[in-house]
Amino acid sequence: MFSTVLVANRGEIAVRVIRTLRELGIRSVAVFSDADADARHVREADTAVRIGPAAAAESYLSVERLLDAARRTGAEAVHPGYGFLAENAAFAAACAQAGLAFIGPPASAISLMGDKIRAKETVKAAGVPVVPGSSGSGLSDAELVAAAEAIGMPVLLKPSAGGGGKGMRLVREAGLLGEEIAAARREARSSFGDDTLLVERWVDRPRHIEIQVLADAHGNVVHLGERECSLQRRHQKVIEEAPSVLLTPELRASMGAAAVEAARSCGYVGAGTVEFIVPGGDPSSYYFMEMNTRLQVEHPVTELITGLDLVEQQLRVAAGERLGFGQSEVRLTGHAIEARVCAEDPARGFLPSGGTVLALSEPDGGAVRTDSGLVAGVDTGSTYDPMLSKVIAYGPDRAAALRVLRGALADTVILGVQTNAGFLRRLLAHPDVVSGDLDTGLVERDLASLLPDSVPPEVYAAAALLDVPRPAPSRNPAGGSGDPGWVDPFGAADGWRLGGTPAWTVRHFRLPGQEPVQVRTRPLGAETELTVSDAAGANPAPAASEARGPGQSPGAPALGRIVSRTRSHLTIELDGVTHRFAHAASPEGVWLGRDADSWHVQRHDPVIAALTGAGHAGADTLAAPMPGTVTVVKVAVGDKVVAGQSLLVVEAMKMEHVISAPHSGTVTELDVSPGTTVAMDQVLAVVTPDEDEKEEEGA
Repeated sequence: MFSTVLVANRGEIAVRVIRTLRELGIRSVAVFSDADADARHVREADTAVRIGPAAAAESYLSVERLLDAARRTGAEAVHPGYGFLAENAAFAAACAQAGLAFIGPPASAISLMGDKIRAKETVKAAGVPVVPGSSGSGLSDAELVAAAEAIGMPVLLKPSAGGGGKGMRLVREAGLLGEEIAAARREARSSFGDDTLLVERWVDRPRHIEIQVLADAHGNVVHLGERECSLQRRHQKVIEEAPSVLLTPELRASMGAAAVEAARSCGYVGAGTVEFIVPGGDPSSYYFMEMNTRLQVEHPVTELITGLDLVEQQLRVAAGERLGFGQSEVRLTGHAIEARVCAEDPARGFLPSGGTVLALSEPDGGAVRTDSGLVAGVDTGSTYDPMLSKVIAYGPDRAAALRVLRGALADTVILGVQTNAGFLRRLLAHPDVVSGDLDTGLVERDLASLLPDSVPPEVYAAAALLDVPRPAPSRNPAGGSGDPGWVDPFGAADGWRLGGTPAWTVRHFRLPGQEPVQVRTRPLGAETELTVSDAAGANPAPAASEARGPGQSPGAPALGRIVSRTRSHLTIELDGVTHRFAHAASPEGVWLGRDADSWHVQRHDPVIAALTGAGHAGADTLAAPMPGTVTVVKVAVGDKVVAGQSLLVVEAMKMEHVISAPHSGTVTELDVSPGTTVAMDQVLAVVTPDEDEKEEEGA
């Protein structure tokens, strides 16, 4: 076994690999870019080496710098994790040439299976069924269009290199093929350095089933059962589980045997995954999609039902050991489900988010496992992949595992960064998910039901109550101003006034992208009376549900009180309903979290906003929907544009977002160019409508 292993990755996967290295008594070496100098994987490794600036091309994707770090630290082997260079044949070959063991398959297997076109041809020759699609590599745009038309719409465009759903485009109309091919090539080139595409027939309402395989260098290959990965958004997995409710023992054995043949066909060694697309109405008609020649994000669910540590198995195989068991000895026990917690905002179309982790609480232990790369105080940024952590639950059956995972997500607190945790919890409660009636389009079809209709009024009430000073036992204790409990009656913003009922204190709050909300508070003894309305004070709405206490009319203001308040938690009661929030302050406002949902509530002064134009962009203004980098600018000042025309492309966390014209008109301002780094809501351009457009709007 190795004595020192370099982990050529970052985030939660680096932390995960380091954990097994520590358990085996192997010295771990972490690498980091300038963006990750204080990251968790750097803190937990035995030693760490800086390998360059934040840009991945100059750090995590630099073969030379990674090999130099291995040489300087005396590493004998390199674990690539997943992403970055994990499926890069040149990196695997360079490690071998440098005398380092690559903890993964041979470069030849990576090269073969990394090219989806060659991979399909290879496994097809081995008797594995494949999805109908284009043939040949290096197809031009025109050849891709011709292949798509021959297959018949709809079709799926896929990068030949890479995976993870990046660069994939579902195209239902032939007229959109040109634009979608260009976009897919850009994203593939950005993510994998290779813009080669293929096209495949789209299978409606498919299920995504993958088989975990394990092979040693002595010819032994086994499969470890399947994982159900059908819950996806934009071709990216969000929930994975093992085993699948779809497969019978006979179908499991058949697909497992096909996966083993696929692995044998490319001379595979190590842990890998063979992915299949399965028509929901006919599970026996499964098709090979691709093989991932690395450890998968979702490998923990397989570990929990098999009792195997897959990283340990990778290490043993890379060290030349034989597998310690055969296919007949593989046992699948219980059920495991994993949820991917990502830095993205469901309320804003799942656009990538970023920020500093102000407060963190992650469940771990018992039936819950959290694989995370987070620590409080770290800036997640928008440079790398948006996945922050994985929450995994185990149970004796699927129903138990679902309950445990929903509870674990409710106990997950990540304040300072908008995440999808609340969305995941609602998805796990969806009736079709509970029943196991899944397909890859479920999330997109039912997305509206998985997002909250609006921000609960109690969120604004909680923000206002956090702004209220804690009540003092006396306003004029004997000790006077020198007493620690003394409160200056003219400096405390609590509505107190001499000789009368406390006055209302008015505060304005808003969530990014939403209109300001006015909250009025007034202390009444131990309680606080409050109302929530729009910024102008019109249409006052109770701060809680319409249910009122005895003697209260439906339109009466909600009566609330602070039940308890600590540095990290606030418990309030509104109309007899108790709400517990985790909270943390930021320079722009306060973060509140509850039941896996979180909100960034900002203080907002409508007067200042009106004078400076801040707060909300006008209808003519195009603002950045996420922090990121402008990669494409298609217009210049003075250009005439039409409504819906693509003007700019902003990229963050390997995701592209197209900025389109809100209406026909003229580009009168353009404040960015390709390569410009932008913050969320930063103004990018202004499109002024033509006079006829204005007249039509006025009419």
